[in-house]
Amino acid sequence: MDTSPHLARAQWMSLLAQADPAELAAAMGAFAPSADAAWLRPAQTGLYMLRCRIGGSGPQFNVGEVTVTRCSVQLGQHIGHAWVRGSHSRHAELAALADALLQDPARHAHLRMQVIEPLRRSLHARRDAASRKAAASKVEFFTVVRGE
Repeated sequence: MDTSPHLARAQWMSLLAQADPAELAAAMGAFAPSADAAWLRPAQTGLYMLRCRIGGSGPQFNVGEVTVTRCSVQLGQHIGHAWVRGSHSRHAELAALADALLQDPARHAHLRMQVIEPLRRSLHARRDAASRKAAASKVEFFTVVRGE
């Protein structure tokens, strides 16, 4: 993870959004929100249009819609936000809480060890398993040239 504060936050927010909801709930179990938690935006589910470019540089076109859930919470002076794919309101709430808690320098190191690192290892393991599964079905094609 980069040491730049803005890049680090973007990385942990991405990790929280991609985390398995059950694993995030288990990791955040010990970090219940305090009484000063104020929900600025309760979990809301909606649709976003995905846009792409052919080859990364061509004209934009609409690929389709994706369901997302967003949430914002304020803990003291820190505001946590979360955007997660799907309609998992609890996932969005826990990710927003984690974002707000990770911004607190007093709690950051502890949360990074107890929440972020286990989620990172789990995400890498899931990606590795998917990659191995795809590699197992790889087909090599060869062209045979006739000698005429």
